[in-house]
Amino acid sequence: MNAKLLLKTIFMIGILLLLVIMGMNNRQTVELSLPPILPKVQKMAAAFMYFAFFGVGVLTGTVLTAGGKRGGKSKAE
Repeated sequence: MNAKLLLKTIFMIGILLLLVIMGMNNRQTVELSLPPILPKVQKMAAAFMYFAFFGVGVLTGTVLTAGGKRGGKSKAE
């Protein structure tokens, strides 16, 4: 297994662990207001908001890092 892949996996597991801890300890209701996008104020548990923001961050990182390498030079036979 690649050491870089192993470190990335351990880092992702650590971030997910923090997300679980935040979800377990932040059960109060919070408000989210985004007038241009959401017409009403959203009220939900803080844990759901953490999860949603984490998901948006993961998707953003995936989009930004995807497809960086185009096909390289082919080897001459």
